Amino acid sequence: MKMSKKIIFATGNEGKMKEIREILGDLGYEILSMKEAGISVDVVEDGTTFEENAMIKAKAISEACHEIVLADDSGLEVDYMNKEPGVFSARFMGEDTSYHIKNQAIIDRLEGVPEEERTARFVCVIAAVFPDGRQVTKRATIEGIIGYEEKGENGFGYDPIFYVPEYGKTTAELSPEEKNAISHRGKALTAMKEELRRG
Repeated sequence: MKMSKKIIFATGNEGKMKEIREILGDLGYEILSMKEAGISVDVVEDGTTFEENAMIKAKAISEACHEIVLADDSGLEVDYMNKEPGVFSARFMGEDTSYHIKNQAIIDRLEGVPEEERTARFVCVIAAVFPDGRQVTKRATIEGIIGYEEKGENGFGYDPIFYVPEYGKTTAELSPEEKNAISHRGKALTAMKEELRRG
């Protein structure tokens, strides 16, 4: 069976693509990253909210193809740090800085801060632009606390320091199935799935 229906996801992040395919894989679409679709567009994410940045990305890519385009903007909000790094999560301390260094910097900033003040959340907004011009965004969050050290090998980004009390582990210690069921991206993708089913 040849699948002609495609979804282009505006990311080059392999960890993200893996999660996306696990969640949207049963829709019958071929799911391609920008790179796999041969699209190279430089997008300036100058929005002030996750919604704005996700839609900026989706619209820019949709101008380069006539498929359904999805884009996400996600980040970590640490309450003690005035919800930083927020929309700057990927660019926090510089885009080329390893997450090991970023994670340690956040742990250091929360040195001596008691657990009840270490609250944080991952936010994910998925934006979709359909070939007919329809635009949709879905937002989801997962609440947790910032841990005291990096733990776990399964995640990427800030996952090793994001501790989920009800599971007793960080999002980097969760299995992919557990993570997809509760994560901000998992929940936002699941909400977007309903829109995609309608085409």
